[in-house]
Amino acid sequence: MGFVTGSSSDYPFEMFGIDHLAAIVITFFGIFYLYLYRHWFQSLPEKKVRMIEISSAIFLLLFEVAYYTWLVRMDVWSVSSGLPIELSSISVLLMIFLLIKRNRHLVEIMFMVGIAGALQAVFTPVLFYGFPHFRYIHFFLSHIAVIWVAFYFIWIRGYSITIHSIWKALLFLNILLPFIYWINLRLDGNYWFLMEKPSGGSLLDFLGPHPWYILGMQGVALLFCSVLWFIFGKKSST
Repeated sequence: MGFVTGSSSDYPFEMFGIDHLAAIVITFFGIFYLYLYRHWFQSLPEKKVRMIEISSAIFLLLFEVAYYTWLVRMDVWSVSSGLPIELSSISVLLMIFLLIKRNRHLVEIMFMVGIAGALQAVFTPVLFYGFPHFRYIHFFLSHIAVIWVAFYFIWIRGYSITIHSIWKALLFLNILLPFIYWINLRLDGNYWFLMEKPSGGSLLDFLGPHPWYILGMQGVALLFCSVLWFIFGKKSST
């Protein structure tokens, strides 16, 4: 079971190495496949579609449980850094709930928040384990699934992204933000990097010192959401 319990030195990850490039290629191949065969997917019987959606939700939920079990078993979980309240974890939970409930508002929020965050994670992963380690598989599977499911609901299930989706996504983030900040204060955490920037360098380095970079993050979120709406959203005809 070395692929589960092995160290990062046994399975090193290299940014833009073969393992990383393979994950990027798989991401975009899946997006292309969904678009190319969207009409075929739409022709499937509703009962079969629901079975696939529910089965996928259960699988992804169990995979998340397996990840947190792995953190505990490897003695690397802590309440200050291991709660499922990072944006990536929230996106995964939204995705699972969306596959079960098919909620229009969740589609809009997940498309904006989920794709922006997941694409950034796929291209610039904070990851130390390479293929075929469990952590590598979990990291890319969960982020790629968020992207695929978001496009699935737009291209295949027929949900729409409008300019109002931008404000729904930003409202969602800003409702959560004070709660995440409060949790950081209580648990001495740094969820969402609200207390300090990541030590390894990131986009936040260009957004000013603490706490001003938090305002900069709002601008970046607005930019990402606007770009997604411009490319994939429904434009008003008036």
